[in-house]
Amino acid sequence: MPDLEPRVTFITLGVRDISRSRKFYEALGFKASSASQPSVTFFDAGGIVLALFGRDALAEDASVPADGSGFSGFALAHNVNSEGDVDRTLREAVAVGANLLKPGQKVFWGGYSGYFSDPDGHLWEVAYNPFMPLDGDGRPTLPERAA
Repeated sequence: MPDLEPRVTFITLGVRDISRSRKFYEALGFKASSASQPSVTFFDAGGIVLALFGRDALAEDASVPADGSGFSGFALAHNVNSEGDVDRTLREAVAVGANLLKPGQKVFWGGYSGYFSDPDGHLWEVAYNPFMPLDGDGRPTLPERAA
């Protein structure tokens, strides 16, 4: 059995302009931590830290090329309590500089969702999932673990 605990503690986004990205995320309502510096910004994202770090510096730190482009193979998600909340959240994101990629709509799995991207093209899904209601802290409640 591996020693890795199954949890995520940080999500770090490689961005081209930390100041611009910080302003974008603050306009969405994220609050920067006092631990932030010119080279990195930290936000509390409900128990996970969302960090903004220079794209080239992040690639160098991970020892990978920085020239990646196109679909990155992942999306961040923000779940809400209703279809109307999806549409409202997408409008608010666009109003502060997001690019609307897919308007809110019924989706194949039985929920309702849409997508926007931040100034660096990172994908965000805004979703209403009737099968995983949000608890009092806004966290999705997963069904019991399979046996």
